[in-house]
Amino acid sequence: MTANPLDDPFYYLNNFRQVLDWLELRYADVMSEAEHAFIRDFKTLPRGSQGLLVRMVMRKGVHFRAGKLSYPEIGDIAEAAQPLLEQGWLDEQAPLSMADLFEVLLKAEILQAFGPAIDQPRGKKADWLPQLHEQFPEPRSFLQWCPALADRLFSLTLMDLCDRFRLMFFGNLYQDWSEFVLADLGIFTYEKVEFSADSRGLRSRADVDACLFLHDCQLSFEAGEPLEPIVEQVAALHFDNPWLQRRRGKLLFQIGQYCERIGEFALALKIYRDCAYPGARLRMIRVLERSTEYALALELAVIAEQAPETATEQQGLQRVLPRLRRKLGGPPIKRTAPGLVERLDLHLPRLDPALSVEYHVQAHLHEEAGPVHYVENSLINSLFGLLCWPAIFAPLPGAFFHPFQRGPVDLLNEDFQPRRAELFQACLAELDDGRYADTIRARFAAKWGVQSPFVFWGALNQELLEQALACLPAEHLKHWFSRLLLDIKANRAGMPDLIQFWPQHKTYRMIEVKGPGDRLQDNQLRWLEFCHTHRMPVAVCYVQWAEQGA
Repeated sequence: MTANPLDDPFYYLNNFRQVLDWLELRYADVMSEAEHAFIRDFKTLPRGSQGLLVRMVMRKGVHFRAGKLSYPEIGDIAEAAQPLLEQGWLDEQAPLSMADLFEVLLKAEILQAFGPAIDQPRGKKADWLPQLHEQFPEPRSFLQWCPALADRLFSLTLMDLCDRFRLMFFGNLYQDWSEFVLADLGIFTYEKVEFSADSRGLRSRADVDACLFLHDCQLSFEAGEPLEPIVEQVAALHFDNPWLQRRRGKLLFQIGQYCERIGEFALALKIYRDCAYPGARLRMIRVLERSTEYALALELAVIAEQAPETATEQQGLQRVLPRLRRKLGGPPIKRTAPGLVERLDLHLPRLDPALSVEYHVQAHLHEEAGPVHYVENSLINSLFGLLCWPAIFAPLPGAFFHPFQRGPVDLLNEDFQPRRAELFQACLAELDDGRYADTIRARFAAKWGVQSPFVFWGALNQELLEQALACLPAEHLKHWFSRLLLDIKANRAGMPDLIQFWPQHKTYRMIEVKGPGDRLQDNQLRWLEFCHTHRMPVAVCYVQWAEQGA
């Protein structure tokens, strides 16, 4: 062990071994015999061979020229590669397409190997590929392609296995091995959570296979492949694992939204009809409306109105219902006027076009006795995150899978708050008896820099924290925090841009800023209405740029 893990030149190997140990401890029943055999055989290799394999696994691609591999701690690459070749984990005879070959050859080397077949030798490397592929369509080994080149090519044969390991460890495929290095460097620090036997997202071999299949479907969708076969494959999947079921629903929802954008309304309706992902019902109503199926849209909207799933859906229904009734010949329905919110109108010189309108308003309103901060969503979320830290990072089953999580994986699930109801109740109770201020101060010091889905460390400092604790009433904090918990995905955004404090009077004012031509977004309207309902001081500032030199 070293004081700094990166001081060991084999730091990356130590990290990989840590993953293998973790998988053996927590996923032994999920891994296949081939995966168990790999771990056993890997441990018997010389350290240089282990290091070379891990270096290649952590690099991009699967084909590596020996001449491009140079690691002082490993030493002789050919010697380190030999045990890997004997295990079959590296292959020197792997067939390469012309496109594969272009990835590992320099332009001069391509010209040397295929000069007579290239019409314009002074052209670009990319221009040669279609022409050469047409002339040489059959894959060949590197040695067959380039017999005169004094180099060897090693091809990894176990990237699929390593991707499965990565999936089991992280619970996803968007995180990679660099997480260890970023943590070792101190760039990211994560909360230390106790992991129980139930703390894993993939509970069986079938779950691993299904997660990989969903990932492949996602890649196919993003690559622009035909939609209907993808939808049929994903729609046919059903999981006992709620985490996987939600991922399935999210993918279908994304495809449905894309179908709307390209005008494939029939397929969008088919997707939304059986999609339980939040927001699918409102999207279905809107697609029915765009398809002129007004009666069906109204029928579904009336049902949804009886029990809206979120405030977002409720707001959408308040817009669509009058419109649908009008299109079906009903009488005009007057919409409920939003609560009156203080309005500020400013004409300001645009001193620096590179600065946003919010910064111009901040500079204009700022005064020594009433400092103005540009906080947007950062302040309220951060105060909530600090006060409710124990509830957010509670080690519940299915919430934390590995040591590199910014927050629980069920953060945006409908049952996030109910599963932790008593924990959140205990945290919010501190707002009733006054303990909250000391708790928030202590957590600000103790948890500084630790990753959180709510705390914006870059926007928070001691001065802002003290002004907020002095000027924001506990009653208002409780209202905000309770609203966050109702719908975290929707409600942690849309908060006013600026906040002005008057520490001497222990008062404040929030300010939403709108530049010329800008309008309030739906989530902003919901926050303004909420603040107005609870008599919180909030204003909307409309800015027009003053003519320079006028």
